[in-house]
Amino acid sequence: MDGAPVTAAVTGASTGERDAPQPTSSYRPGYELVAEQILYLIVELELRPGDRMPTENELAVRMGTSRTVVREAIKILSAIGRVRAYKGRGLYVADDEGMLGLAHWGGSFLPTDLNHVYMLFEFRRIQEMEASRLAATRATPVELRAIEAAAETCRHGHLTGQTAVFEQGDDEFHAGVAAASHNPLLVIAVREARRLQRQSSMIGLTGTVGGHAEGAVAEHAAIYQAIRDGEPETAAQAAVLHIDNTLEDYRREIRRRVFG
Repeated sequence: MDGAPVTAAVTGASTGERDAPQPTSSYRPGYELVAEQILYLIVELELRPGDRMPTENELAVRMGTSRTVVREAIKILSAIGRVRAYKGRGLYVADDEGMLGLAHWGGSFLPTDLNHVYMLFEFRRIQEMEASRLAATRATPVELRAIEAAAETCRHGHLTGQTAVFEQGDDEFHAGVAAASHNPLLVIAVREARRLQRQSSMIGLTGTVGGHAEGAVAEHAAIYQAIRDGEPETAAQAAVLHIDNTLEDYRREIRRRVFG
């Protein structure tokens, strides 16, 4: 999510180490901490997509918590596509992670690892820059209208304080630009990278980063205008600025949470 209320990952800081998550000064619900610990356990046990996981009771013992808390953590991990729960069969590492998911990261992607979050931003920077550049030379009138409408949805969500509307417009905007590139591989890559970034927003530091929402609205408008006017390099640079500013929003929140 770009510019809307987002969260950032701190566990592992800039070292990339996979030690157990350390508590922060901010309150975090027990089920969120357990969800984080389960992700680390998957890596520690070298479980692959499709592998069976420990039972809820076994996880509760390992994590030193109740089965109820574990069940809530599993709901989160199921919602973001990391775990599958089958009635009567148990828990399994999800095997439909997509082209940038767990299977393609060798089982090592952790949305709570700050290095991974930064790598995602680097990857998104390349994707969004090229998608915007191509869209400026290939977008059809219908695709232009879809991009403009998504940007307007974002703006409306920001002005009315409706986060869900902002997020919807944000998703539709970036998907629309990718579609206008007329490169199906870019469409898939943009979608999957944004999905992984949402995981870093759901599992990691809780809280909001709202300072970039207004800037994101203006940045969306600049990207759209360059695409509409057929200016590929201007569109590419506007996309780079947007991603860089979104990353800086994450960094500000990380500094605030870690250093007060």
